[in-house]
Amino acid sequence: MSEVLEQAGLFDRALRRVTSLWRDMADRVTGAEAEGIAEQMRACLEDRGGELSARNRAAKLAQAYLGLDAPGRIEFLRTLASFDSDEAAVRAAMERVQAAADATERASAKARLRRALEPPRLRLLTQFTTIPDGVKFLVDLRGELLRLMDGDPLLGALESDMRGLLASWFDVGFLELRRIDWNSPAALLEKLVSYEAVHRIRTWRDLKNRLDSDRRCYAFFHPRMPEEPLIFVEVALVKGLAGSVQKLLDEKAPVLDPAGADTAIFYSINNCQRGLDGISFGNFLIKRVVALLGAELKGLKAFSTLSPIPGFGRWLHERIAEGEAGLITDEELAALRAAAPAMLALPAPAEGGAATTSAPSLAPETPSQTLARILGRRGWQRDEALAKLLEPVLTRLCATYLVQAASARNPKRARDPVEHFHLSNGARIERLNWRGDISDKGMRESAGLMVNYLYDPARIEEYHEGYMGEGKRPMASAIRKLARA
Repeated sequence: MSEVLEQAGLFDRALRRVTSLWRDMADRVTGAEAEGIAEQMRACLEDRGGELSARNRAAKLAQAYLGLDAPGRIEFLRTLASFDSDEAAVRAAMERVQAAADATERASAKARLRRALEPPRLRLLTQFTTIPDGVKFLVDLRGELLRLMDGDPLLGALESDMRGLLASWFDVGFLELRRIDWNSPAALLEKLVSYEAVHRIRTWRDLKNRLDSDRRCYAFFHPRMPEEPLIFVEVALVKGLAGSVQKLLDEKAPVLDPAGADTAIFYSINNCQRGLDGISFGNFLIKRVVALLGAELKGLKAFSTLSPIPGFGRWLHERIAEGEAGLITDEELAALRAAAPAMLALPAPAEGGAATTSAPSLAPETPSQTLARILGRRGWQRDEALAKLLEPVLTRLCATYLVQAASARNPKRARDPVEHFHLSNGARIERLNWRGDISDKGMRESAGLMVNYLYDPARIEEYHEGYMGEGKRPMASAIRKLARA
């Protein structure tokens, strides 16, 4: 196999297998060769024949969708969305509710109203569950709908119906938690590689390292999608808090006896199914794994993440572009400007510390401009002298971001999506790690910084309630002090 594992073959094989099953079923549908999509949908709703005929028609409709190009799929989805509630029936049901003489009659009228409001497209969607891999087809259908809807209100109504259906079908009570290890089926391991989006798995050796005896990987599965992980978490069993993902994933590092570990590091959490966006599993997954590991390994004293900070870079560049005051102290600025001329050809400091320019007519460079030019220099982190000067600046600014930056939609919610995820699950901000992720992605997103979120089993619910109810962000005192510096 190539050193870099490819996804395409995996999905192509799965698609060929499923469409072959559907084709056999669809071929049994007679008298419908010339039917358009809308006619096929009506035939599905009319329930002609028995259950076998209904399944075959659903398979034919699913196969027709997969055979369409992008514009054809949008039209398919719009046609499906058009099978809405009958307005006359809804009005009549509402009138019966209003005319009800007593509570008993009103309750009966409300039940009829609920049935009238239910759009026929819900019955169509449910019919897909009767065919092989039909639940997976629906999950993928919503994934494509989310990508294609583009503010279309008709498609938005269809998406809302699909989200409600999938949320009820994928309730956490129906899910199975399974450990994935090196002995798991090869097809499942391929999917693990394909779905890993936080820290890319590059080789089979890399994958084997992540599934070694001092590592754990757990995933949620649904009984109707037994070969498809919904979400998975990768865990490293270590001593002390981990501060560098490169060291954590070093294939040459010695393997630790799990019995000697005192800390479980959750370093990668991945949602696998785009069509299940908005249906939360992550909080249940982490809590289940914390309980499972605590029962298995009695030596574990701490449960922590080593998490990316994907919004920090953008937030910082916004502050710099706005020329926000106070991003850097006078002493830090002077040190950077003293070090920068040889490296960046910045204006050399004049007597008294003020910056000069080669062209007297130009205005002196502002602190924000200096910071922007330095951070814009590719590979600045490899210059030890420069990195040492930037460390206290960027670490302080990152702490400020985690402690203060709020969502535009809700000022009580953290702006950073990963931070919001962990705080809403009951974690606290524990420690910032300089050079935690020095990959190109890590440098671009967060100047290489990573953060440990700590899960204290005794306080998870307290932290969850405080954040979700009042917007409190629990954090270690060192983080609080750093943000105030």
